[in-house]
Amino acid sequence: MSLIYLLHKPYLMLSQFTDNSPPTNGKRRTLAEVIDIPDIYPAGRLDYDSEGLLLLTADGALAHRITAPDHKQPKTYWVQVEGIPEPSALEQLGRGVTLKDGPTRPAKVRMIAPPAIAERDPPVRFRAEIPTQWLEITIIEGRNRQVRRMTAHIGHPTLRLVRTSIGPWTLDSLAPGEWRTTKINMPTRSAGRGQARRNHRR
Repeated sequence: MSLIYLLHKPYLMLSQFTDNSPPTNGKRRTLAEVIDIPDIYPAGRLDYDSEGLLLLTADGALAHRITAPDHKQPKTYWVQVEGIPEPSALEQLGRGVTLKDGPTRPAKVRMIAPPAIAERDPPVRFRAEIPTQWLEITIIEGRNRQVRRMTAHIGHPTLRLVRTSIGPWTLDSLAPGEWRTTKINMPTRSAGRGQARRNHRR
C-alpha cells in the first residue's frame, strides 16, 4: 500500500519545494507554501504558469509508474483559448499536429462550457474584441508546454490551463492550495484511486 498526495497547484507556483533561480531573478512561490510534509516529491511536473492537479509521493516506484512514458497515463486539461476554434482546427488536434520537436500523438478534444472553477489570481487578461473558448484536451504525452504549443499551432493561444486529471486521479473539488491523500496498492499495474482521507486548507 502506497500513499499519494493530490494537490491543486496554484497559478504562478513552481512544481518543487525550493526555488533554485539566481537571487537577482526574484524568488518564486514554491510547494512549501501549501504542503508541509517531509520526504515527498512531485511525480511529474506542472508548468509555473499552469494550475491544477499535481501528484506527490515518497514512494519512488510509484512515482516512476506515474511518470514513465511506457505507462501512458492520460492527462486531461481544461484550456481557455483565445478565439473560437473551427471544427477543422479541433480535428487537427485530434489527429495530432507537428511541433518543432515532432508530431504529437492524437488527442481527445472537445469544446466545453466555462467550468465551475475559481477565478485565477491574478485574473486572465482578455482582449475585449476577441472572444474566448474553453476546451477539454486529453493527451498521453508529457512534452514541455505541449498543450500550449498545440493550441498555438492551430492559431488559438492558451490563456489559462488547468490540469484536472492524471490517469485515475482527479482534481475534484480541491481549491487552489488544497490537497488530500489516498492509498493505492503497488505494484499492481491497474492501481487507481483509493479512499481520500481528508482535505487540508492553507
